[in-house]
Amino acid sequence: MATTSDVLLDGFDRVRDVVHTVLDGLSVESLCWRPAPGANPIGWLAWHLTRVQDDHLADAAGVEQRWHADGWAERFDLPFPGDATGYGQDPEEVAKVAVGADLLAAYHDAVHAATAGFLRPLRDADLDRIVDTRWDPPVTLGVRLVSVLADDLQHAGQAAYVRGLLGA
Repeated sequence: MATTSDVLLDGFDRVRDVVHTVLDGLSVESLCWRPAPGANPIGWLAWHLTRVQDDHLADAAGVEQRWHADGWAERFDLPFPGDATGYGQDPEEVAKVAVGADLLAAYHDAVHAATAGFLRPLRDADLDRIVDTRWDPPVTLGVRLVSVLADDLQHAGQAAYVRGLLGA
C-alpha cells in the first residue's frame, strides 16, 4: 500500500526526470534561448524551480538550503542576493542565469536528494504542521508540499515546451 510519502516522492522523482530530460545535451546558448522577448529560457526555468524547491523545503524541514550549505551559490556565481529564487525577476535578471546543463542538473540532484530525505520519514500527521504563518489561513506542510510540487511540474513542463520549440 502506497503512503503519502511514497506519492510525494513519486511526484518529485517525476520533476527530476523531466529536468534531466530537458537539460540533456543542451549548450549554454540553447539553455539561454528565448522563444520570444521576455520569455523564460530553459536554464532559468530549471534553476528557478530548483531554487524554489530548495528554499521552501529547507524552510519546512528547518535545515539550511543546499544552495548555501553545499556551495552552489558560489559555483553558479550569479549576480543576485543569496536568497534569490527567481521569483519576481525581470527579463534582464532572467538572462543572467547563463550556466551549463551539468551544473543545473547537479544542483537539482542535490536538492532532490535533500527533498527525498525529508519526505521518506514523513507521516500523514506531519502534513497538518503549520510551516508559514504569513498567510491567512496559515500554510500547512501538506499545502506547501503540493504547492512546490505543482510549481515545479509547471516550470518543468514549460522548459520541456521551450526545448520542443528549440528543436533540440
